[in-house]
Amino acid sequence: MLDTLHTDLTDYALLPDTTISVREVFGLDVDITVPAYSTRTDRVPDLDPAYLFDFRTTLAILSGFANDWRVLISGFHGTGKSTHIEQVAARLNWPCLRINLDSHVSRIDLIGKDAIVLREGKQVTEFQDGILPWAYQRNVALVFDEYDAGRPDVMFVIQRVLESSGQLTLLDQSRVIRPHPAFRFFATANTVGLGDTTGLYHGTQQINQAQMDRWSVTTILNYLPAEKEAAVVLAKAPQLDNEEGRKLIAKMVSLAGLTRNAFRNGDLATVMSPRTVIIWTQNLTFFKDIGLSLELAFGNKCDPAERALLGELYQRVFGEELPDIGL
Repeated sequence: MLDTLHTDLTDYALLPDTTISVREVFGLDVDITVPAYSTRTDRVPDLDPAYLFDFRTTLAILSGFANDWRVLISGFHGTGKSTHIEQVAARLNWPCLRINLDSHVSRIDLIGKDAIVLREGKQVTEFQDGILPWAYQRNVALVFDEYDAGRPDVMFVIQRVLESSGQLTLLDQSRVIRPHPAFRFFATANTVGLGDTTGLYHGTQQINQAQMDRWSVTTILNYLPAEKEAAVVLAKAPQLDNEEGRKLIAKMVSLAGLTRNAFRNGDLATVMSPRTVIIWTQNLTFFKDIGLSLELAFGNKCDPAERALLGELYQRVFGEELPDIGL
């Protein structure tokens, strides 16, 4: 991971050189302008022109870019938390670096380490910056996914940079780093720092409340109303943009909603996320069988004892037995 970060990045020394209208670019009914870049660079995420933005989540992310506020987005898996940040960055032409903060990311990955490099044909020991100081000195939107799964020693390193004017001290180097004026910091999490209370997200940790208090903005992105979720799925499955296809997607989303209700009631241990519904539509284009496509997208993730309930929910929505799922 570290080696890929050490490249010549003169393009990233620039500050935003233009502004965009939130109303015109994102379709939100607000009169707000946000700083942006007029040209794209290689670390700007690819733009998805069909992406549908959630009002509150998008405004929260834009506030982070506009004001250098630290923004934490929590919510169930598959709701598009990270994608929201990337698609906002794509429209602002803002370089973005997304890191999965799982238990394998160590303090060394974050801060850096001594490495042997060649200088004028000789091997010398040189300190190489890790993820955090590298991004901290550039106009990069740093996104930590699975923020609540980070190791405690890693979380304490992050705590200092949660202050927008905070300086990053590298004790091993006797070096103090000031943030680049266009550095931005975001994170996504499945919990709100209180640990896993649902049983869905093993490995998540309780986050120090002093650290949680340093987040400028926290927002929750959970499952959308059925009609909005259907629009999101349809945008990802244009081959179903006809009367029959739209009815099919409405049924898929309805089934997903029933699995979520069953989860809340303790009857299912697995939840069908919007991402799963999108994968279901993708499977359908290849397998041409809605039951098989559901089995491969979701059914095989369920406990065998729960598949009968999935079959009942399927029959309730589609009015037929669920085929080819081994019930």
